[in-house]
Amino acid sequence: MLEFRDVTKKFDTDLLKKDFVALKGLSFKITEGSTIGFLGANGAGKTTSIKIAMDFIRPTSGEVIYGTELGGSKKEAFKKIGYLPERPFFYPHLTGKEFCFYMGQLADVSKARIKEQINFWAPRFKIDFALDRYIKTYSKGMLQRIGFLATLLHDPKLIILDEPLSGLDPIGRKDLRDIISEVNNLGSTVFFSSHIVGDVEEVCREVIFIKNGELVYSGNVDSIISENLKPNNTIRLSKENGEIYSVLKSHDETNNFLKQVIEKNEKVLSVTPDKPTLEQIFYSVT
Repeated sequence: MLEFRDVTKKFDTDLLKKDFVALKGLSFKITEGSTIGFLGANGAGKTTSIKIAMDFIRPTSGEVIYGTELGGSKKEAFKKIGYLPERPFFYPHLTGKEFCFYMGQLADVSKARIKEQINFWAPRFKIDFALDRYIKTYSKGMLQRIGFLATLLHDPKLIILDEPLSGLDPIGRKDLRDIISEVNNLGSTVFFSSHIVGDVEEVCREVIFIKNGELVYSGNVDSIISENLKPNNTIRLSKENGEIYSVLKSHDETNNFLKQVIEKNEKVLSVTPDKPTLEQIFYSVT
């Protein structure tokens, strides 16, 4: 759907210093139909990558390929992409509804279709109550909701979101996670960057890790977790007196240990593989 091929991006600093290299031969693919999390520490190159994908800046070398699902050319692709930047600008003296109609018409959507989309999505974003209010009165969470809604008005095939969950409270993050899942279920591919690794693990099937402008991992979320499984089990036990405790044993030790505790009339409550979270893997990488 969209592919980075050996993309390098250098920024000029000054005559006495070397250029700053933000991306170093970065290659990855955004596959159709997926929800893909884009992870990396601050300064890893996530926003630079997204700006290059959106053609706001050009790579120093390498190329971005827009697949046939997006029309096969850059010009056609941008008609099929919905984009929400990390720090969007909203016209403060427009109402939420006026802003949506303005953005929809820029994307060549009919007024009737814009109205249908607003009526469908506004209740899901829980922003319908504020559509007739001026945007200058909106909170951070409300701005994220109306901005996200505006990206959906033209039924994009690919939605690119730069830190869409940043700065939101837990309820706001859950609401937008639910929307991301619903949008994907309706047929759109979603690619979003985030520092909140738990949110990515909850809604994404694929993940792309970058570090210092280079690719660390690209693939299935379950696969990277499986690859980082430790050969240990946590065994939860209950003694005759009701005391409950846990023991960590390797896979090889587990069977012999279970035989011993059963002989002692201790009750085995659970045996759980020591499975890391995506967040633990992320911080071990970065």
